[in-house]
Order: sequence, then C-alpha cells, then structure tokens
Amino acid sequence: MNKVETKGKSKFFILVIVLIFLFVSASFYYQSLFKPVSTRASEEVVVNIPSGYSTHQIAKLLKEKNLIKNEWFFVWRAKILKADGKLKAGKYLLSQNMTVDQIIEKIAAGKSEMDVFKVTIPEGYTVKDIAKKLAQIGLVDEKKFLEVAQNGDFEYSFLKNIPRDRPNRLEGYLFPDTYFIPVNADEKEIINMMLKRFEEVYNTVIKDNAQRMGMTPDEIVIVASIVEKEAVLDRERSIIAGVIYNRLKKKMKLELCPTVEYALGTHKEVLSYQDLKVDSPYNTYEHYGLPIGPICNPGLKSIEAALNPSKHDYYYFVARGDGTHIFSRTYQEHLKAQREVEREQNKK
Repeated sequence: MNKVETKGKSKFFILVIVLIFLFVSASFYYQSLFKPVSTRASEEVVVNIPSGYSTHQIAKLLKEKNLIKNEWFFVWRAKILKADGKLKAGKYLLSQNMTVDQIIEKIAAGKSEMDVFKVTIPEGYTVKDIAKKLAQIGLVDEKKFLEVAQNGDFEYSFLKNIPRDRPNRLEGYLFPDTYFIPVNADEKEIINMMLKRFEEVYNTVIKDNAQRMGMTPDEIVIVASIVEKEAVLDRERSIIAGVIYNRLKKKMKLELCPTVEYALGTHKEVLSYQDLKVDSPYNTYEHYGLPIGPICNPGLKSIEAALNPSKHDYYYFVARGDGTHIFSRTYQEHLKAQREVEREQNKK
C-alpha cells in the first residue's frame, strides 16, 4: 500500500508541476501578446486596409505583414477596446515597434491622412525600379504607377518634346532624391512630386547650360543617364562623359553595355554576342548616336558631368571591377587594357 500511495503522490506531484509550468508559460505568452513584435529599430510599412474589411480580415492582413503576433488576440483586444467594427479603411503607416493596442487605436481613429513615409530613390533607378520599390512599401500599385507614368498628363516644359509613345516616357525625369510621401497620395501625385523636383534641377542647372552646349535638355539627360550607369567614382563621371562626346563627334558607335542591358530589360554581369545584337533603339552597339531616351534616372552629379565633360582624347574605357576604369586613346590601347584587366581578375 505504501508503494502505491508513493507512486500516486509522485504522479500527482508531477501533474501539479506540469500544470504550474503550463500556467506560467501561458501567462508569459499572454503577457507577450501585449508587447510589440520587435523592440529593435524597425522600418515602417504602409498597410492598405480596403473598405469593408472585418476585424478578422484586418487581423489576418496585419499578421501577414508581421505586425502582430496573434490574429485572435488582435480581434479580442479590438472588442475590449470597443473598436470591433469601427476600424477604418485607408492606408496606415505602421511598424513592428507598435503594440497591438497602439495599432488598434490608430486604425480606429482613422489617422492615415497624418502619415508621411520617408522614401529614398537611389540614383540610377529606372522607372520600373521606382514602381517596384514603392509597391513593396505599399504606397502604389506597381502596374498602375507604370501606366500613369506612361500615359498620364503632366504639364512640364521639359516634357513637351518627349514623344508620348517613347518606351518609359518619363525615364530620366523622376528625380532620385529623398521624398516625404503622404501614405494616401495616389500614383499621379507621387509622380508629380518627382517631376517637380526634376523641374527645380532643370531650371537651375540644365536649361541654360544645355543650350550653351548646343544640345537639347533631353540629350543631356540621356548622356547623364549613361554616365550614371557607367560611373562608380564621382571623379570619373566627367571623364566618362568626355568619352561619350568624343565618340559622338567622331561619329563612332557608343557601344556601351548599360544601353544593351536596358534594351534587354535585365542586368547581366557578362553580355553575350547575341545580347549585343538585340534589336532595340536603345542598343548603342547596333545604332549610331545616343539611344532614343534615357536608360535610368540620373542624379545631380551625373547631370553636371554631362554638362561639364572633361576635355581629353580618350575614346575607350574598361572597368577594372573595383569601381575604377582604364581609359584609352586608341583601340590598340583599349585591347591592351582589356588584357590587363583579365590578368588582374585571374589573379583573384
């Protein structure tokens, strides 16, 4: 009997320990649900809550974006805070640093119009790159952004002579910069913000200087876009611009790889001979002169380089792979530079 009682007490003791452990674990988990997903520095994201969404649907959307830990806890807290059925549609700027209660209170108050998202568009981004970045953030619909950029009406003097049927009509004119964008801004409003920023650069830097060089503003932007894609170091931008102008004056094909990549619609570390034959008005291996339009949105330094090219007699350059280039005067020198680069890369 004593052994049976001892075994019974042991089992009871173990059961009590397990229950206490489960209770403490559940208590800790419950308390954790009140805390933010992350206490570290967290990037803000734009969450678009469609009209008619229920509290359950909103909870699922927030969970997918990793802004809350548990959907049912969110729904329960919304009921406790008397916000169930009162959460408003709209775009909201939220982060993993926010607690469930803070998220609920913000959406219930409909404070989306007060939110402004800070976004930086890097130099060299194409219109498609910009559309993709803004869509990932949640600020735009990618396809709609591209459609508005191509077909929307924009009243700017620098766009008057740009053919409306040019592929990516606004390429080169969505100025790369840091923008503070209201989360409720639509695609056209965001595009206008970037065009207005370009207009400032156009009026102060491009307009008169392009005329001085005997070029159109569009031609300057095209050259600047190529410089942007070719140059890594600021000190080489004007040198590369000088090479472009030297080749144009001598009526040589530019034969610049970034124009082929733009025609292909993708970046490639090494272009094949077949790539160089792609049928496109952007392909400077196949066509003389400048491509029919910019191949990216250049920054101010590349624009200034296009307006102030270095005076030299270089006609060729090859990338070393470390950001620098070897510049050559003749084709023979260029071939020698290519072999030198190949040797350097083979040593690595």
